[in-house]
Amino acid sequence: MGSLLVAGTTSDAGKTTVVTGLCRWLARQGVRVAPYKAQNMSNNSMVCADGAEIGRAQWIQAVAAGAEPEAAMNPVLLKPGSDRRSHVVLMGEPWGELTARGFLTERAELAKAAFAAYDDLASRYDVVISEGAGSPTEINLRQSDYVNMGLAQHTRAPVVVVGDIDRGGVFASMFGTVALLDAADQRLISGFVVNKFRGDVSLLQPGIEMLSSVTGRPTYGVLPWLPGLWLDSEDALDVPARRLSQDSSVLTIAVVRFPRISNFTDLDALAVEPTTSVFFTASPAEVRDADLVVLPGSRATTSDLAWLRETGLADAVASRVAEGRPVLGICGGYQLLGGEISDPSSVEGGGTHTGLELLPVATTFTEEKVLARPAPTAYEIHHGVVTVTGSATDFPGGCRSGVVWGTIWHGLLDDDTARHAFLTEIAALTGKPAPDGSISFAAQREARLDLLADAIDEHLDTAALLSLIESGTPAGLPFVPPGAPKLSAP
Repeated sequence: MGSLLVAGTTSDAGKTTVVTGLCRWLARQGVRVAPYKAQNMSNNSMVCADGAEIGRAQWIQAVAAGAEPEAAMNPVLLKPGSDRRSHVVLMGEPWGELTARGFLTERAELAKAAFAAYDDLASRYDVVISEGAGSPTEINLRQSDYVNMGLAQHTRAPVVVVGDIDRGGVFASMFGTVALLDAADQRLISGFVVNKFRGDVSLLQPGIEMLSSVTGRPTYGVLPWLPGLWLDSEDALDVPARRLSQDSSVLTIAVVRFPRISNFTDLDALAVEPTTSVFFTASPAEVRDADLVVLPGSRATTSDLAWLRETGLADAVASRVAEGRPVLGICGGYQLLGGEISDPSSVEGGGTHTGLELLPVATTFTEEKVLARPAPTAYEIHHGVVTVTGSATDFPGGCRSGVVWGTIWHGLLDDDTARHAFLTEIAALTGKPAPDGSISFAAQREARLDLLADAIDEHLDTAALLSLIESGTPAGLPFVPPGAPKLSAP
């Protein structure tokens, strides 16, 4: 059995990308490989075939590996509902709520479950490629860490650190990542990967050589900037990068960027169509002017409802509906488009609220979370149960009234037939070109995964990485001062 932990100098450095690419590359070699992330903090999630909920990134990594997605691949999922409180999904099932400070006292229990899940995967697969979270040098959390170096110590896995050169300071951050670890953790840091490089790679060589000389560790390659690559995201940091076209002749789709936006991967399928331009916004003017407005999922429906009103976005949505211009709500967005929203179980703080009243539906929050796969591409993740209260037309997972559509289903538009039919009707309403129905979203996803594996094959030292996976951390890696005081793992 082999293993590797891919860590990063920062969040969004490229850990998910590298793990996904390695999973597809290894699968091409005939290796039975599984992805793993001990703890993910994300409001983008997916429901597995058995009803377990995991982070969307681990789901796409499993797809890349040709493995069946399962809870063990992401045993702890934190879904932030506010800046200080998160809903916890443990082994695919709701576990409870944690405050930021309370989380420090609960980590031992979560670590135990996470380590057990890893050990289970390792017993069933040839290789497990783990993804760290944030930085491995979170020295304020190291004593109870089970996601980065705590996991590496448990598995004895070699660690490769990924740095995003597009942000600048990549060599300093790579050196500092090693130098602030204690000696035991440093012994597992085996080398580096530079990500998102643009230009002549030979210009990097002096820096790579100096990094090797001061750390005693190699750089396994430099991945180029891949402008055509985008994967199912786990992080809202990715939202601003999603505007795909400035062509005024195509169908413009404005997605309201809620403060607690969730499962915005629903919009990926719309974005692959050449006749659409998808962008995220919190501007009432852009919401008024777009051809279609989408209210996506929300992790905090009632607080995002208040935000809609405070920002003027609620009025912008209502005015466009009055003018006969289309709006789509998905899950939380569907709930917001309705009338009464009641929370008798205090799932989101309790009380009764009035939605935008643009669809004849009412929502009641229940303690029991709904996790379901109602159709091949569709899935449900919600506490709010929506009931149609008035006259409306059926729509998959929801209803339609005039120019307003709503569905509780995520992933509905991943289905090519459903997406084509919906966009054809929107095009007829707006006078913009309709899609020709030739795009397969599943094929597009597979092509992106293959593109990423091709980049891994071309730009990284795959022979050295494979040796690292099979043989473990090289002996004799030097200590890089100053190091950190020795801290006990969980």
